[in-house]
Amino acid sequence: MSDIETLALACRDAAQAVAQLTTQRKNALLEAMAQALLDDEQAILAANAQDIEAARAKGIGSAMLDRLRLDAKRLAGIADALREVAALPDPVGLVTREETRPNGIVVQRVRVPLGMIAMIYEARPNVTADAAALCLKAGNGVILRGGSEAIHSNTAIAASLKRALREAGVPDAALTLVEDLRRETMLELLQLTDIVDLAIPRGGEGLIRFVAEHARVPVIKHYKGVCHQYVDAGADVQVALALLLDGKVSRPSACNALETLLVHAAIAAEFLPKAAELMRARGVELRGDERANEFLHATPATEDDYAAEFLDLVIAVRVVDSLDEAIAHIRKYGSDHTEVIVTRDEANAAKFIESLRSAVIMVNASSRFSDGGELGLGAEIGISTTRLHSYGPMGLEALTVERFVVRGAGQTRNLKLA
Repeated sequence: MSDIETLALACRDAAQAVAQLTTQRKNALLEAMAQALLDDEQAILAANAQDIEAARAKGIGSAMLDRLRLDAKRLAGIADALREVAALPDPVGLVTREETRPNGIVVQRVRVPLGMIAMIYEARPNVTADAAALCLKAGNGVILRGGSEAIHSNTAIAASLKRALREAGVPDAALTLVEDLRRETMLELLQLTDIVDLAIPRGGEGLIRFVAEHARVPVIKHYKGVCHQYVDAGADVQVALALLLDGKVSRPSACNALETLLVHAAIAAEFLPKAAELMRARGVELRGDERANEFLHATPATEDDYAAEFLDLVIAVRVVDSLDEAIAHIRKYGSDHTEVIVTRDEANAAKFIESLRSAVIMVNASSRFSDGGELGLGAEIGISTTRLHSYGPMGLEALTVERFVVRGAGQTRNLKLA
């Protein structure tokens, strides 16, 4: 038996103990984990400094360095996030549906933990704590495989969390950090079909595609967020400008940031010059089609631009002649993440909603609300554009599944005792 299989088996066994914890014990555990992080602040920040120094030596860019960096304020934020998860309603044991059949049996659908989850991620050390908290609150075990760039930070955070588990009398294998970062080890983990119940990759498109292409276990994924805002004929221009500003500029590196702006021809002459002025004032590069550039005077857009997730201050723009043309564009280039329509026409809004299969549809609201916390989930472990048991932002409930519990009074289907 390999080392990774041994670790995974121990995590699976520990998950069974976590599944039996009461809500009160799980909440107390998460509170203790949050405090452990604060108690170990000096050690965690020292470990993070090692990662930052190594990343700089490798020439890693400023955006990655920012995602990697921890300080006292950010660590306190991670601890607060654990406490927020503790305060969320527990989905385990929730009866989502109950009916009595004609023969008298009572059929319930009850939420239970998924089991053992493999979390594979890059760069962000906060994911170590966030994923652990969400998985444990939902009654699961979790095996964490972070990136090499955050290995010291992840190890220090995991050590604090595991100490809290032990002190609470919970097998600390329920939270297992893989320290062997060889690709071969990750590949083996993704083949453990009898042990791992679900894999969740979180990072760049390259990592997610690698996991999806090599896994034999179920994978929750979204490759990228090519999010569109369509400005309908007769839309409120000020509303459309506000949503464009927030969707593109507030955090351009997020997967829910806008990447393409579609504008109905009937409103293009009024809207696009104002949009261009607004975007250029914030340093946004515009790439437009021929019709859009009559008003934008921007870089000509290529076919690749409309399929791109820029994750930067860049946006592709196109003028369309109809709602149907906007829908056709999104179907061709979209990634099933998040789409926005700005309109005063409820019938057009309804058609937009019904015609697209994206995980989140916004009507006169910013794409940046496509987030578990903003949509009322409390916390988010990722977003799924895969139609498995969860679609869209994933919170605690998505880390459980429904099973049937049937209660009877001796009913049999066919045969009876003489």
